[in-house]
Amino acid sequence: REKTCPLLLRVFVNEGQHHLPDAYHRGRSPASELQIYTWKDASLKELTNLIKDVHPQASSKGTMFNFALAFPDRKGLFHFKEVGTTSVAHTGPDDRLTLQSVRLEIGDFMDVAIRPPPEDRAPLNRRAPPMRRSGGDRGFRPRPY
Repeated sequence: REKTCPLLLRVFVNEGQHHLPDAYHRGRSPASELQIYTWKDASLKELTNLIKDVHPQASSKGTMFNFALAFPDRKGLFHFKEVGTTSVAHTGPDDRLTLQSVRLEIGDFMDVAIRPPPEDRAPLNRRAPPMRRSGGDRGFRPRPY
């Protein structure tokens, strides 16, 4: 990084889902732009941390960041290519993906969908605590441990 000039990456953040491709039509762009000077060897986790600095509401444990490249075709229509997902306070396989490894080209935009953590953190296959018969007419009750 000492010998390589950084590039300007235009990042567009949206809560819940990605922007629609029409948001980039004919030179327009979404209003939620972040301009980040970075290098092609920057990881998606590094970008996640930079976005969290600007959007503190996205710092909750379990918040998901879904990254997609937005780029024009020869006709000027924009297309998206999802490149990875990171999570706050959790490590994942996409954390170490770099801008170079996802084939970012200078001039591409990064569209980031921020999804809040699920309110119910219980796994879907989690069973209820074991019950034991306490005798008499009292029926079942959970174990005290």
